Amino acid sequence: MSFGRILTAMVTPFDDNSKVDLFKTTELVEYLIENGSDGLVVAGTTGESPTLSVDEKVQLFNHVVKVVDGRATVIAGTGSNDTQASIELTKRTEQTGVDGIMLVGPYYNKPSQQGLYEHFKSIAESTSLPVILYDVPGRTVVRLEADTVVRLSKIDNIVAIKDASGDLNKMAEVIEQTDDEFVLYTGEDPLTLPTRAIGGEGVISVSAHIIGNEMQEMLQHYDQGNVQQAAYLHRHLLPVMKGVFLAPSPAPVKAALHWKGIDAGGVRLPIIPLNDDENKQLVSILEGIHESRQ
Repeated sequence: MSFGRILTAMVTPFDDNSKVDLFKTTELVEYLIENGSDGLVVAGTTGESPTLSVDEKVQLFNHVVKVVDGRATVIAGTGSNDTQASIELTKRTEQTGVDGIMLVGPYYNKPSQQGLYEHFKSIAESTSLPVILYDVPGRTVVRLEADTVVRLSKIDNIVAIKDASGDLNKMAEVIEQTDDEFVLYTGEDPLTLPTRAIGGEGVISVSAHIIGNEMQEMLQHYDQGNVQQAAYLHRHLLPVMKGVFLAPSPAPVKAALHWKGIDAGGVRLPIIPLNDDENKQLVSILEGIHESRQ
């Protein structure tokens, strides 16, 4: 089940008092839809989910669904390291009209592979919504092994995975051993083209906030057999893909949006804004990409 090729892991806009700003959210959603996003992931890692309350998340899900109005898919981040809490949030989320949910691996607890299986299975069985698994061992400490993903893919409404392990061999193994209906997205922007080349669907991306159209163009060239042009764009876009992670996310991408004239506000502690040197480095990258595309 495809939710699109380029899904943006959307930042959460805040006002000057660090409250969720729905007006800014509307502006951001419109901008993203117009600039290459097939879908939006709301209240994921990039959306600062650890600092959002349950009520803020549900408010965001409701608002984004209404603004999108069927023009893109909307995926709600309802996962956490507390299985029962994730079930309760997922049940509330069902009423918002989202197209699916994304479940991050349980962080801090360090469960076994069987524990991971039971965690995801329990949440999936509590809802009729399609489920995207999210494997990001750099943040959760635990890795969702390929065999466990394959087992989970046999649960009817577990339909996809966002794999941010950076392991193309594992990703290829998952693609090979799951049914054709099961979809794999990379969660690592620099692996967007390599992932497509091994049979993945696309990317759930941070840098698509800035280069969504260019990423769509890259995949279109690849799908049309223009491999050299796709490879050129891949190399050309890498500085931005890396630049949006030059400091803890989402501080860099919110600064990049500000550079583009999109106000998404600041970040919530424990994330802090870019310092002057980091901001200068990011702007230099963005200006270089902008000038080269003129």
